[in-house]
Amino acid sequence: MVEQLFERTFGRSPEARAYAPGRIEFIGNHTDYNGGCALGAAVDRGITVAIATRSDGECHFVSESMTGEVVAALDNVTPLANPFAWVNYPLGVIHVMRQEGLPVERGMDLAVASSLPAGAGMSSSAAFELATAYGLAALNGFDVDRKKMVQVCRRAENEFVGMPCGILDQGTSAFGAPDHLVHVDCLTETFTRVPMPTSCHLWIFNSNKKHSLVDSKYSERHRECSEAFETLRRAEPKAACLAHVSPSTVRAQQRELGEVRFKRALHITEENVRVKEAVEALTNGRLKVLGALLTASHQSSRTLFENSCAELDYLVERLTDLPGVYGARLTGGGFGGAVMAL
Repeated sequence: MVEQLFERTFGRSPEARAYAPGRIEFIGNHTDYNGGCALGAAVDRGITVAIATRSDGECHFVSESMTGEVVAALDNVTPLANPFAWVNYPLGVIHVMRQEGLPVERGMDLAVASSLPAGAGMSSSAAFELATAYGLAALNGFDVDRKKMVQVCRRAENEFVGMPCGILDQGTSAFGAPDHLVHVDCLTETFTRVPMPTSCHLWIFNSNKKHSLVDSKYSERHRECSEAFETLRRAEPKAACLAHVSPSTVRAQQRELGEVRFKRALHITEENVRVKEAVEALTNGRLKVLGALLTASHQSSRTLFENSCAELDYLVERLTDLPGVYGARLTGGGFGGAVMAL
């Protein structure tokens, strides 16, 4: 229990406690930072923080999965290097909140505990950020609407941690609800809930190949997509982002894009179409169509976006051969992590 960890470490009881769930990406692989749409689901595991104020302007952090305390000064918040880099998630939230003028003016003790598997692509980082944000709001007596919390946490990850993610992870964690998916329009930052069919379930299979997106090829994919859009916007100037370019335009510009950027752009544009088709299939109860879209998403991630791996491919191939499985795909950033099956 996080309260026991807090009391053992700091010798007193916490003043506030906050929780945020992890998430799975249902469909919409890497569409978020490309301005597209995605579907996610909050899960029944997550991150819990216990927190209390200090009078000396210091921030003390302890985790059930790490050894020792990490100490940082509230008035000199800067990113830390390994093995203390895990603290950059709450530090980033503190940094952005203070930039936004939110009253985080006192030091704190913070303990964190997780029921999420680390490195499995279930957004433990986003859950950690949101739980910290909720805890800081409760501790300092201010109220921020849910969308603002999501934006603060995304900024913390983009600007402080250095991970150029979109808003899917934080948005799904914040807006998730039982028996619903969260539809995220990442360009307008709009969040709506889509009912899940009661006749099916989501299963998560951990490949046990851990990924660290900050150190993986995620940033490289982000750059390749940006470069592809710079080329494509000349052919389709009304497109606001890469995900809004039509797949036919991408195919027509294959020579100008070059092989790598062509594959990245075709994945993003076709994946954005798949998200829209998935919403229609969910609305109409067409589970076989939905499952086929999920599996097609994985194949596109494997061949076009090249963010799968042998372990993920093996799981998808085995799962889609089983009776009762509508479809399966990698979930999250890829390069390891987990597979989701419907």
